[in-house]
Amino acid sequence: MSKKVAVLLAGCGYLDGAEIREAVLTLLNLDLAGATVSIFAPERKQHHVIDHLKADETKEERNILLESARIARGKIQKLEELKTKDFDALVMPGGFGVAKNFCTFAFEGAAGSVDPNIKNVITSFHEAGKAIGAICISPALVAMCLGDKGVKLTIGNDKETAGEIEKLGAKHVDCPADNCIVDTDNKVVSTP
Repeated sequence: MSKKVAVLLAGCGYLDGAEIREAVLTLLNLDLAGATVSIFAPERKQHHVIDHLKADETKEERNILLESARIARGKIQKLEELKTKDFDALVMPGGFGVAKNFCTFAFEGAAGSVDPNIKNVITSFHEAGKAIGAICISPALVAMCLGDKGVKLTIGNDKETAGEIEKLGAKHVDCPADNCIVDTDNKVVSTP
């Protein structure tokens, strides 16, 4: 029987949403592994919109669900439809949208807050003993939700970001981009 995996996207675009390469490669590899994948995103405005050609903020507004649907090719569900009991694992590709749309880590570091619905999903998977995969900046979000559990994870080797993660109670491990850190106790796998 194939594993059922929920993938959580933060929009579309590495500066203001989900990192497209990470999202696509995650979906491809889950498909190659034979997993049954369902994609989710919250239906609300993203923090801001960035012109990815100039790297400047625009006055435009975009919806996280609609932007994520670009990557999901329309096969996406609202975050509220994600039920932990229906899945074996949760995977979160990175992109600055994770640190801007799901929480305020991009602006406030360890002092930031997490969207309550996002936090509920992450803590629900953890409490159910189900695997959580976090890519790029997503481990910082996991630390914001599970740092008090002493979760071991990585965002790579950026000392400033690692320091903010450790302020949350998580244990950061330096790691190259072609590797991952596995916390077997908390069932969290993270990679830069």
